[in-house]
This record gives sequence, structure tokens and C-alpha cells, in this order.
Amino acid sequence: MKVRTIVIFSGETFDVPQGIQRIDHRATHGWQLRYGGTKLYSDHSNDGSGAAKALGSATKELYKRIAALPAPSLLQRGPSLSKTSQLPPGISGPLVRQRKGGRTRDCSLSVLIPCFGGKPRRRTIYIGTENTYTLARYEAALVRAIEMRRVAEEAYEEATTRAKRADARAHKRLARLARQP
Repeated sequence: MKVRTIVIFSGETFDVPQGIQRIDHRATHGWQLRYGGTKLYSDHSNDGSGAAKALGSATKELYKRIAALPAPSLLQRGPSLSKTSQLPPGISGPLVRQRKGGRTRDCSLSVLIPCFGGKPRRRTIYIGTENTYTLARYEAALVRAIEMRRVAEEAYEEATTRAKRADARAHKRLARLARQP
């Protein structure tokens, strides 16, 4: 889990996990949890003396939310503004190409398969040649492409959630070890 060091207005230094932000504004001093919604954990003091306890409460709730909620998805949910076709994100085409030495052109859809922790892969779904291309074949290929992308997105999100939870467990163990004498 990513952690950053924050020095608050009173001069105290804290190691704060990703998903928690410090709020110091006029009469508001506390830690804001930003994971699966927001919640403010107030210091209940103007001098910052309750900051450690508030951070502990916010961190405890962060661990609970990470264990219960899926990790936020980084995948694009809608088509980009520059996309000219009505195809869903991650699918493009139909792409027409002529293979070297071939006499007819063939047509396919291109599907971007996200891979957690690695580069995305591209898969093509064949539609037909210029002689066999039909609207029915295009629609069947599009259904296959949408399903392929959906399955890949689910796998990506599951892997993201597993990794986030493993990071939180490791961070929790390290924090517990750091508190032991």
C-alpha cells in the first residue's frame, strides 16, 4: 500500500496510507477517508493533539472498506470523445487489411484486453473477407468482442481487488509490528 509522510500544522509527522487525506481548514482539522465514499475523522482539537487517534480510526475504517469493497476501477467506462464509432471502449473496427501475397481483403474487430500489472494485449476477432462479409457476421463478431472485453474487465478488476487487499493486509501487519516494543 502506498504511504506518504505528512507534516501537519502542529509539526507532527505521520505516515498516511493512500486513500486518506489531511484536512486543515479554519476550524476543521482531521483526516478524510476517500475510499468507497468519504468520511471525516476529526481531531476534536484545535491544536492537533487528537490527530494520531483520528488517523488510527480512519486507517482502521480504510482496512474494513478495502476488505469489503471492490477496488476502484481504472478502466475507461465510456468511449473517448474522439472515437467516431459507436463501439464500446476497448473495441475498434471493423479493420480491413490485405495480407501480404493475398488477393482479397479481410475484416476483423480489434479488442484491447487489460492485464493487471502488465501491458494490455490486443486480440482480433475475424469477421470475413470482402466476399463473405455480412451484417450478421459483423454482429456475431461484435457480440463475441463485447463478451471477450467484459470477461477481461472482470478478471482485471478481480486482480486489482486481490492486490489491493493483499497490500492492505501487509500494511496492517507492518503497522502492528512497528507498534510492538
